[in-house]
Amino acid sequence: MSPPDSSQWILQIVWLLVLAVPIACVAWTVTHEEIFKEPREYCAERSQHARSLSVRKFFYLFTCEYCFSHYVTVFFLILTRYRLLLDDWRGYLVAFFALVAVANVYMSAFGRLRQEVKTQKLDATIKEETLKDVQSS
Repeated sequence: MSPPDSSQWILQIVWLLVLAVPIACVAWTVTHEEIFKEPREYCAERSQHARSLSVRKFFYLFTCEYCFSHYVTVFFLILTRYRLLLDDWRGYLVAFFALVAVANVYMSAFGRLRQEVKTQKLDATIKEETLKDVQSS
């Protein structure tokens, strides 16, 4: 299935919302999850202590989900040839910024959801400890 052309704007919006999901997943996984912890820590150290400004900025992009999502988006645009609203190079440009924006909304929502879950687990643990203390005394 090839990406929709500019005459199919509803389908283009569906593609935008769906294509932003894997972009957000890849960017979040690389910049936050445990599986990439060691490479991310190396990149964080290099982004702070490298001599060259360009080297520091290069390594920083692997620690920032917003920055990294731009590079993941370029990869997915090349892979899918998705364009938004216009059928020429301008469509790629619009798609690039729209995908980055939507992917970052998804990552923000996911980050808030994870924080809420952690807070609820911590509250439950505190309540359990308090209940144990009350029952033992």
